[in-house]
Amino acid sequence: MSKRVVVGLSGGVDSSVAAYLLKEQGYEVIGLFMKNWHDESVTLSDECPWLEDSNDALIVAQKLGIPFQTIDLSEEYKKQVVDYMFSEYESGRTPNPDVLCNREIKFDAFLKAALSLGADYVATGHYCRKAEETIDGKTVYKLLAGKDDNKDQSYFLCQLTQEQLAKALFPVGDLEKPKVREIAAEQELITADKKDSQGICFVGKVKLPDFLQQQLKPKTGKVYEIPVDAPVIEKQANDAAEAKDENEWLKCVSKPLPLTPEMGILKGEHRGAHFHTIGQRKGLNIGGTPKPLFVIATDVKTNTIYTGQGGDHPGLLRRGLFIAQKDVHWVREDLRMNVGEKRKLLGRIRYREPLSEVTLYQKAEGMYLVFDEAKKGIAAGQFAAWYAEDELIGSGVIA
Repeated sequence: MSKRVVVGLSGGVDSSVAAYLLKEQGYEVIGLFMKNWHDESVTLSDECPWLEDSNDALIVAQKLGIPFQTIDLSEEYKKQVVDYMFSEYESGRTPNPDVLCNREIKFDAFLKAALSLGADYVATGHYCRKAEETIDGKTVYKLLAGKDDNKDQSYFLCQLTQEQLAKALFPVGDLEKPKVREIAAEQELITADKKDSQGICFVGKVKLPDFLQQQLKPKTGKVYEIPVDAPVIEKQANDAAEAKDENEWLKCVSKPLPLTPEMGILKGEHRGAHFHTIGQRKGLNIGGTPKPLFVIATDVKTNTIYTGQGGDHPGLLRRGLFIAQKDVHWVREDLRMNVGEKRKLLGRIRYREPLSEVTLYQKAEGMYLVFDEAKKGIAAGQFAAWYAEDELIGSGVIA
């Protein structure tokens, strides 16, 4: 008897081809469309993306000759993803809704729904791969980068557990995007030439600042420019160089600059510090500087934004970051580090960023990550992920 797989048919080309490939491999395939967001009051768009996507998913299922259902997970999505996202931005942090969506919706609420339909597995159109290995008599599941370096989406799955991976299939992970479109065209799937979705996971074609402004009220505050040669920058570098021990050094290289208005030059006003994130260039609407201004820090308590000129401003760069112990997550529990241990791996702090050499330091209070070369735009709330070669083994929320 063939294994049953429920495919998350999103109405896009990747999940369409995933369903086709699974059927070709002999699985009993069911298409399930997730309706996760239909609050028209905050999409700021006359378009109805979920309805269009649902129709495309239905047409693909009919073409492939597989059963199709729609499931409404909007209540779970609002609670687990949207409310969390607003809360994080309001507190001056930068969450990643796509990581949350995978952890809380696709591989939790959706997975449970699929299992209730008698599924052995769930499948998605993610560009990543899964492997298995037996270690000490136990099956261990590995989350590997997708073959297409330009589309590798393993980062978005950095919070998955062994239990979730055990039930997951990623049929397009061994393919490159052009090949996926080619297969869709050969099979005459309606999604073959459909553009990849943009914007917030499942919310639709809306810019994040517009979405945030539906819930977070504008609040006028000051924008300051921190000069490149500000004493606070040199002091932090000196403190790190003169640190007495490893613990002191880790704290120095991992903490943001302690900025105050007195250190900067008043440049103008903004409409709310919680609408901005570190590394942001657009949206300030302040000109008249030789180089563009980048946000180097925000303070939501005082509603203040600090900026620096140019993408190479030292205030934008930091070598280290810290993850509180409660937020350290291991996909590979068997590789969990002990207190006092350090390990050389590869890491990234955002999707599509090239992997960089990083050293992990496990301390009692949490994990420090120190990159060989300084990273630009490290922001609290982001997910940092670490890899052993092409295997994602752990992640955590930056403090």
